[in-house]
Amino acid sequence: MPIHFGTDGWRAVISDTFTFNNLRMVTQAIADAVGSGDWNQGVATNDACCDPKKMVVGFDTRFLSDRYAADVARVLAANGFTVYLSQGDVPTPVTSHAVKNLGAIGGVMITASHNAPRYNGVKLKASYGGSALQEQCRRVEVYLNDNEERGRGPNLMDYEQARKLGLIQRFNPLPAYYEHLRKLIDFDAIADHPQRVVVDSMYGSGRGVIKGILQGTGSEVQEIRGEMNPGFGGVHPEPIAKYLGALAGAISTHMGNFGLVTDGDADRIGAMDERGNFVDPHKIMALSLRYLVEKRGWKGPVVRTVSTTRMIDRLCERYGLPLYETPVGFNYIADYMLKEDVLIGGEESGGISFRGHIPEGDGIIMGILLLEIVAASGVTLYELVESLLEDVGPAFYHRSDLRLSHPVAKDKMTRYLVDNAPVEIGGEKISGVTTLDGVKYLIADGSWLLIRPSGTEPVLRVYAEGQSAEMVKALMGFGEKVAVDVT
Repeated sequence: MPIHFGTDGWRAVISDTFTFNNLRMVTQAIADAVGSGDWNQGVATNDACCDPKKMVVGFDTRFLSDRYAADVARVLAANGFTVYLSQGDVPTPVTSHAVKNLGAIGGVMITASHNAPRYNGVKLKASYGGSALQEQCRRVEVYLNDNEERGRGPNLMDYEQARKLGLIQRFNPLPAYYEHLRKLIDFDAIADHPQRVVVDSMYGSGRGVIKGILQGTGSEVQEIRGEMNPGFGGVHPEPIAKYLGALAGAISTHMGNFGLVTDGDADRIGAMDERGNFVDPHKIMALSLRYLVEKRGWKGPVVRTVSTTRMIDRLCERYGLPLYETPVGFNYIADYMLKEDVLIGGEESGGISFRGHIPEGDGIIMGILLLEIVAASGVTLYELVESLLEDVGPAFYHRSDLRLSHPVAKDKMTRYLVDNAPVEIGGEKISGVTTLDGVKYLIADGSWLLIRPSGTEPVLRVYAEGQSAEMVKALMGFGEKVAVDVT
């Protein structure tokens, strides 16, 4: 069975590999793994934190997601779990918060996140309200393969019967999530300086959520792409500049002074200033770190992935904060958040979280925090970004995903890039080479180039950050040439 769990679950093309039958098999394996008695072994929690027979299931706006979620609930119920199934589509971080809030041992979110509309998927959640550990995902795969070899099919209970027995309970996880956010966001600051903001939900399950929690603050919130559209308007529901024409149009027609955008399951954040400039997650994380330290007086470790801006490094050096660099994937950031009192952690794709919240990227809370930052500053988002770049920049960034004819062996690529490291790029000397995740060339002027293969598809990702647009161009040119040589 061609089913493998990546760093955040399983994704596949609907009606190809992502079928009801395969989903039921996967869910049975999840039920077996969770019910094995050692599910929480190695997890930074204790058994008293959760009910070993309680699970949470949520789903996004994709084609058949509600039906898939109901089938997941039926299999879990047939295995003796009490399942809390969301009444409607919800963001992934809302589902994750519900797992922790309800004291469940785990959860399942039906979503393919920011992937193309033809995909759907399963995100597996642990009792602490974040993605399951890699060891837990491997355990599911072991049961999946064992069940297939033994010809053991899934247990399945009639939906209405499960409802009557109380094994499937429909619920709305949003009120508890809103209550939690009110402890972490300064809504008084927002109410004191109401904003006009456009929220672009990209037809995803974040629709209505930011607008809902901002009711009563005096802010004028206009939402676009908030209706149900499983095809996502023909674009990937990913909050990056090339997919945000609708948001740029809304801002240009004065629907709001700036924009917030979330991806298909709202665990990623992006923004757009009043001039139509895309404000990427690098800048959002740096603005958030600066605000939390300087305005709230917070201290503590900061975690960023290897592909995230070094503006974070410069801020940490200024404030005397410990900084951890991780491989790409929020699960690596979550490892630190579970062990230490992390101030903020994030990655370049837009998954960011901070102290007091769940160990998972959350586009909703980060969007509202950015709104708080703008409100408290008394200046525009454009002016905030300009002040940040003057303070700890400049920081020009670019990323290219190069489609390959075949997958690249990571160890082979790493050896080649280390052995053939250049002396300089763009007239600047190479000051170091790291191999935490792919190969990263550190440049003497603070710029960097990262080349890493995707873990899920035949794609080579090339990232660069430089002190100027010319430097980024030189870095990307070198990276793309080397990528061709490697393959």
